[in-house]
Amino acid sequence: MTTPQDINAQIDTLIAAGALFVANHSGGKDSQAQLIRLLERVPATQMIVVHASLGPMEWTGAMELARDQAAEAGLPFIIAEASKTLLEMVERRFQSRPEVPSWPSASTRQCTSDLKRGPIQREVRRYAKAHGFKLIVNCLGLRAQESPGRAKRKEFSQMGISNSVNTWYEWLPVHDLSTDQIFSIIKQAGQQPHYAYALGNDRLSCVFCLFGSKGDLRNGRRHRPELLQQYDAMEKHTGYTMHMSRIPLVELVA
Repeated sequence: MTTPQDINAQIDTLIAAGALFVANHSGGKDSQAQLIRLLERVPATQMIVVHASLGPMEWTGAMELARDQAAEAGLPFIIAEASKTLLEMVERRFQSRPEVPSWPSASTRQCTSDLKRGPIQREVRRYAKAHGFKLIVNCLGLRAQESPGRAKRKEFSQMGISNSVNTWYEWLPVHDLSTDQIFSIIKQAGQQPHYAYALGNDRLSCVFCLFGSKGDLRNGRRHRPELLQQYDAMEKHTGYTMHMSRIPLVELVA
C-alpha cells in the first residue's frame, strides 16, 4: 500500500527531475487551496495554472479568480476552451441518438471529458512541447470527503495517457482535507473564496450542475435566470432532464 511518505518521496523526485506541475483551477475553493499548497512546495518555474472555460455555463468570476491567483504568484495562466458548449453538446447528442439520454450523467460525464479534461490536456501538451517538459504532474483539487467515488481515487498515480513523448502523473494534493481545512488554508493565505460560497453554494462549477444541491441550483436561478430558461428549453426539447435526480430543473429550483 502506498503511504503518504512514499507519495512525498515520488513528488520530491519529480520536482528534482524538473517536471511540469499543472494546477487545474476551476475557480472553486478546492482549486484555490490546492494552488496555495502547491506554491509552498513546487518551484514557480515548474508550474502553470490551467482553467477549463465553460463559457456562459460557469459562475461569473470563476475564471477571473483563477487568473488573478496565478498572476499574484507569477505563474503562467492558460485558458482551455472546448469547441462546443454544454448545451451544444446536448443538442448534438440528441440529434445523433435521440433514443438515449442527451445530458451527461454520473456514469457518462461527457461534460468533464469533452469540456474540461480533453481541452486541458491539449493545452498542456502544447505548453510542454514549447518549453521542453517531458514529465507532467496533473494536479486536481479532488477531495475524499466530496463523494464515495472521489474517496476511492488514488492520491498519486501514473496516467494512462503517458506515451513516448510525455510521462503523465496525477496528484491530488488536497485529497485528505476537510471543507473546513480548505477554507482555513484560503483564509490563512489572506485570500477570499469565490462569492458563491457566501451565498451558500456547496460546489462551484457549472451554475447548473448535474451533481448540484438544491441550494446550489436555487442560487443559480436567482443569479442567472436567463440561463435557467435555456436549460429548461433544452430539457423540454430533448425530453430528458439535466439533474441526476431526474427531476426537471425548474421544479428543483422552485
